[in-house]
Amino acid sequence: MAAKKFPIGIQSFEDIVEGGYAYIDKTALVYNLVTEGKVFFLSRPRRFGKSLLVSTLEAYFQGRRELFRGLAIEKLEQDWICYPVIHLDMSGQAYDNPEALEQILLDKLSQFEQIYGASPTEVTAALKLGGIIRRACEQTGRKVAVLIDEYDKPVLEAIGNEELADQYRRRLKGFYGVLKSADPYLKFVLLTGVTKFSQVSVFSDLNQLRDISMLPKYDTICGITEQELETGFHEDLSALAEAEQRTYPEMIEYLRRKYDGYHFSEAMHGVYNPFSILNVLNDKLCRDYWFQTGTPTYLMELLKRSSYDITNIEGVRLSPGSFADYRANTEMPIPMIYQSGYLTIKGYDRDFNEYTLGYPNGEVKNGFLSFIAPAYVDNYGSGDFSTSNFARDLRDGHVDAFMTRLQSLIASMNYELFDKNLKEKYFQTIFYLVFSLVGAVVRSEVHTSSGSIDAVVETRTNIYLFEFKMDRTPEEALRQIEDKRYADRYQSDSRPVTRIGASFSSISHRLEKWIVS
Repeated sequence: MAAKKFPIGIQSFEDIVEGGYAYIDKTALVYNLVTEGKVFFLSRPRRFGKSLLVSTLEAYFQGRRELFRGLAIEKLEQDWICYPVIHLDMSGQAYDNPEALEQILLDKLSQFEQIYGASPTEVTAALKLGGIIRRACEQTGRKVAVLIDEYDKPVLEAIGNEELADQYRRRLKGFYGVLKSADPYLKFVLLTGVTKFSQVSVFSDLNQLRDISMLPKYDTICGITEQELETGFHEDLSALAEAEQRTYPEMIEYLRRKYDGYHFSEAMHGVYNPFSILNVLNDKLCRDYWFQTGTPTYLMELLKRSSYDITNIEGVRLSPGSFADYRANTEMPIPMIYQSGYLTIKGYDRDFNEYTLGYPNGEVKNGFLSFIAPAYVDNYGSGDFSTSNFARDLRDGHVDAFMTRLQSLIASMNYELFDKNLKEKYFQTIFYLVFSLVGAVVRSEVHTSSGSIDAVVETRTNIYLFEFKMDRTPEEALRQIEDKRYADRYQSDSRPVTRIGASFSSISHRLEKWIVS
C-alpha cells in the first residue's frame, strides 16, 4: 500500500484531489452552506483551512463534478451547473498605502475584465467589481459566485497606524459594499478572514451578510475533528504511536492535549488545527509546527501597545457581542487574540450568554507565551535563562538556584514598554511566564478563606507558594503566608509545600531578597 500523501501547505482543492493527497471530506457542510443562503462570512485563525474551503467552493460553482467523485456532495448535488466565479485572494500582498491597496485591487480584477470585458467609465476598483459581476451574469445567463479570501489583510497590516487603518477601512467599505447593490446578479458570496466584522465598520453597507463563524452547525467546516482524525488516519496514528514509543490510546491522549481543543461555538465540537496535526503525521514527530510558521505581526503590534494583564488571560469571559468589534483594542485585546487562534472557547454559560476562553492546547499556550516573553525580558530562553535550566531547578527542588537565576533574569526586564505605576504587576507577569514555560501549573491571586496568594506553582512533585512585596521585606511576605495559613488549602495534597517570600525594589528594579521555608 502506497504511503499516504499529506497536503501540507497545499490550498488548492484541485491540486489535492488530482495529486492524490489525503482529504477530509467537508463537502456535506459545503452543500448545506450553498443551499441555505446567499451571503456569508467566516472567521478562522491562520493555517486553519480557510483558503482550501474557498478553493473547494470555487470548484463546486465551476461545476467540476469530476473532482468530487466519491465525496459526500456528489450524491447531494444533482445539477452541477457551471456558474461564473470571481475569486479574490487578498493575502500575499504588501499594503503600504491606500493607493497601493487600490492598485492591487485593480490588478486582481483585470484578469476578470479579460474574460467579461471592461468599461472606460469604471475607473475605481469598486466600479470595476460591480461592472464585472453584472457583465458576467448577463453574458453567461447565470448568477455569479464571489469568493473573497483574507478580506481583512490590508487592515491587519496597518495595526499600529490608526490613520492608515482607517483609510483602508473606508476604501474596503466602498469595495465590499458593491456586493449589496450587485445582489440581483449574485448566486453566492463568501468572505473569509481572521477578524470578525463590526456593523459600523468595513461591512456596514453589506448588512445582509450572515456570520457563520460561531454557529454550531458550521463550527467544524474548517479543521479536523477527532473522529475524522481516527477514521481517516488510523494507520498513520498507529505508526506515530510506534515511533513515539506509546500505546495507541496514549498517543491519542497526547495528541488531544497538545494539538486538539479548538472550539468555535457553544456546542463545543473540538477540532485540531490541520496544519499541526498533518505535519505530525507526516514527520512522525510531535513538534510545535503551528507556532513555527510565525506569529502574525499585527498581533505582535497590538500586544506591544497593550497593558492587559496576561496572567488573567485564561478563564476570561466575553459576551458574543465582544467578538464583533473589528477595531484592535489595546485595552481589551482578547477578541483579537481569540480570532488569531491563541485562545478558544472553553465553556458557555447560557444563563448569562457568556463564553469562557482559554488556550486551546499545549502547543498554542507554549507558543504564545514564548512569543510574548521577549517583550518583558530580552534574553529569556537562552544560556542560563533557558527553559530547561529553570525546569531542572524546580524538578530538583533547588529553590535558591531557581530564585538566583530568576533574579538575574528580572535584571534584564524591559521597563520602557510598561506603565511605571504597575511594576509589581509586571514582576508577577515574569513569574507567570517563567513558570508556565517550564511546564508548571501557575495561578495568580489564588483565593483562600483568609486572603489571596500572589502565586501558586504546581509541578509533578512539588507545590510552591509565593508572596511578593514591593519595597518591603521578604520576612513580611513570608509572615503573611504563615499568618493567613495559605498552605492549609493544600494539606490533603501528598506533594511537599514550599513557602517563598520575595521582595522587589521599585528603585533598583530588582528582585532583592527572598526567604524559603
